[in-house]
Amino acid sequence: QVQLVESGGELVQAGGSLRLSCAASGRTFSSGAMGWFRQAPGKEREFVAAIRWSGDITYYADSVKGRFTVSRDNAKNTGYLQMNSLKPEDTAVYFCAATGRGDSGSYYYTWAYAYWGQGTQVTVSS
Repeated sequence: QVQLVESGGELVQAGGSLRLSCAASGRTFSSGAMGWFRQAPGKEREFVAAIRWSGDITYYADSVKGRFTVSRDNAKNTGYLQMNSLKPEDTAVYFCAATGRGDSGSYYYTWAYAYWGQGTQVTVSS
């Protein structure tokens, strides 16, 4: 059974940095991608970033481009989201997700992912 467990979310001041981790277990990922999404209260879940498990191809939402960096460590089956220059509007629950064996390549969309973590809260104070 595949499990994704996020960690690293906390309260931080605007302008600060956080690093989120997503540890995957139950399957070794070598194809497809790991994605990061976030959901603020009263809003839909939105795409943040994604990285393919093979190669160094990354994808970012315009709102985080230049501030966030997505990476992964295949040996540890773990993905990371480094978040710098945080803003109050980055406040949300952050979820990591992984594609299943049928990889659509549409990493910007929630439906492309088969596995989801439980989420970690990131709060940015002004």
